[in-house]
Parts: sequence; structure tokens; C-alpha cells
Amino acid sequence: MIVSDSEEARLLAAKTIRSGNILAFRTDTFYGLGVDPLNQTALRTLRELKGREEQKPILLLISDQEIIDEFLGRHPPLFDEIARKHWPGPLTLIGPARSELPLELTSGTGTIGIRLPADRSLRSLLRDCGGALTATSANPSGSAPARTAKDVEGYFPNGVSLIVDSGDAAIAEPSTVLDLSGEKPRLVREGVIRRAALGDVLID
Repeated sequence: MIVSDSEEARLLAAKTIRSGNILAFRTDTFYGLGVDPLNQTALRTLRELKGREEQKPILLLISDQEIIDEFLGRHPPLFDEIARKHWPGPLTLIGPARSELPLELTSGTGTIGIRLPADRSLRSLLRDCGGALTATSANPSGSAPARTAKDVEGYFPNGVSLIVDSGDAAIAEPSTVLDLSGEKPRLVREGVIRRAALGDVLID
């Protein structure tokens, strides 16, 4: 079911998440699939729907920076330094995950990717849904990202309980992904934020 973004749609979205079902919503990049990141059953259903490889962890979007401690274990000062500089924005940061997080979320990697989006409306939706949602792209693995609510519906005529239509994706690239879980920062994916903008931390 596609509903236009509104106060009523936000209430439906929150109900969808509380019920353990899958929500599709426009992120700060493309459309994503959201479930409660602590609901193991919902996470398994999400992976089955997307056909996602088991070894790939699922990234999260958060409504407020204070929430990161609910998902991150002890992390290097560099994580906080980069977050202060580039958040909110299209930069996904990977850090050590809290040990109690579901394996369906981390895929046993011991790490978790988190992003604080700049879109205030999106952060409000996340807050309504509990503060954090998975945000794996709303397409079957290997397919092009969904840029519209209709794209999501075309990919998933079944399995997604609610699609909140907030208009077309405004950008043509995914978020940049920076791994800070190891000894040295590692650029996993160059996206909206270019390598040059991270040159003060990327020395390779």
C-alpha cells in the first residue's frame, strides 16, 4: 500500500514497525526498507524479501546522534570526530557493534553501519518509528536502487506492508561508506561525499 507522506502516514508507519512488518520510505538517498533493528523475526523476513546475502550486515538510519550508543560498542575517538564533522549527512560510518545486537543485523561481522541523515523530515519519521530503522535499499539484491514509491511497488508487489511516498529521490548516488572498525579508516564506497572531502582521515 502506497500512502503520501503525512501525519497520518507517519502514524501508520510507526504502527507498521511496532507490528514487526516492513516499511518502505525515502531515505536521504534512495528508497529503503525499514524494520525494527532489534526485531530478529522482522530482520529475517527483510533478508528473505530482499534476497540479501547472509554475510552482508544491514545499515541503520538514526534520528539523533545520541542514539548511536544503543548500537555501537566502544569506538575510537576518530568515529566521534568524523561524525561531528560530517553528520548529519550522507556518510555511513561503520564501527564496532554492541555484542547483544541480533546476528541478523550484523551478520556476525561484529560491526554496524550507521548514518544520521540531514533530512529533517526523515529524522522525524525515524523518531516516530522508535529512533532507528534499517535502511537497506528497497530493491532485490543486484537490482538498481528504487528512486520512487512506484519503483518499490514494482520490485515488491508483496511483502512490504506500507510504502510512504515522499516524492522522488533527490540525488543520483548512494551514501559514502567509511569503515572505522579497524586500525585504519577504510573507504568502502565513494558516494555523495567524495574521497577528497575525507582526505584528512584517509591516508592510503
